Amino acid sequence: MKVTIPEHLNDKIFEIKFNGNTISQITSYFPFSESEKNEFILIIGNSFNSFNSIFSDIISNEQWIETRKAIKKKFQNELFNIDDTFH
Repeated sequence: MKVTIPEHLNDKIFEIKFNGNTISQITSYFPFSESEKNEFILIIGNSFNSFNSIFSDIISNEQWIETRKAIKKKFQNELFNIDDTFH
């Protein structure tokens, strides 16, 4: 299944898991708002509802814009450090 996710939603996604060609789970940094979830459901299909987030705090779009680069960089650095530990 080929879907195009708008940039304003794609930016908030940490990981998308697939089951074959079907999206089975979307993990975001922070929980999606109900309107964002509804937008995904329109894109992916009515039966989709497997949303997870790394953090449980609800933040505004303005807060996300202010902190996203630092959060993404921290996760990238930690993932690389994990990879280096096991090599």
